[in-house]
Amino acid sequence: MPFTLAEPCSFQETIRKSRFLTHAAPVATPEEAQAFIQSLSDLTATHNCWAWKIGTRYRFSDDGEPGGTAGRPMLTAIEGQDCDRVVVVVTRWFGGIQLGTGGLARAYGGSAAKCLQGGRRIELIPRVRCRCRCLFAELGPLRARLGEFGAAIEEERFETQGAELILAVPQSRLPELGQWLADLSRGRMQLQVLAEQAL
Repeated sequence: MPFTLAEPCSFQETIRKSRFLTHAAPVATPEEAQAFIQSLSDLTATHNCWAWKIGTRYRFSDDGEPGGTAGRPMLTAIEGQDCDRVVVVVTRWFGGIQLGTGGLARAYGGSAAKCLQGGRRIELIPRVRCRCRCLFAELGPLRARLGEFGAAIEEERFETQGAELILAVPQSRLPELGQWLADLSRGRMQLQVLAEQAL
């Protein structure tokens, strides 16, 4: 089961006089990942290398280091720590001693792995996106009980008689929630599955 970070974390180490400062954070979209990278890019540093992974999508950058010595090892570290929906930025201040390609790959990959190991992690639960319609009288009880099923409202659109809701529901709790909604509405409310996603 993959994990993400509960909150941003950081790690710092010095390797042969070069300082490596690593920051990692949970992200839900590529745009969030890029914004995090931009916020941490230090113009006084020699390199600001990064990698992120969100489901099947990923990107990485060596930022001027020899090809394959920074971004790719960082992505490998993310995958090696069984992490998803995370971004890692390693900022390096060159200390005057060349590390070589193997040394660079170990430094960047190792810093990323240590940062992720030190962060507080939470398990990613596979969820299913569902749509349901409810009357206004049912909306209050529905909102009050969703947490018991590990479900959350993603979108809410009000209509003349009630609301249309888009819910994120743990796959394992789908039948239970469906039955409860049917009981609440005397069989009228049904969950329509839209797509799966890990949240």
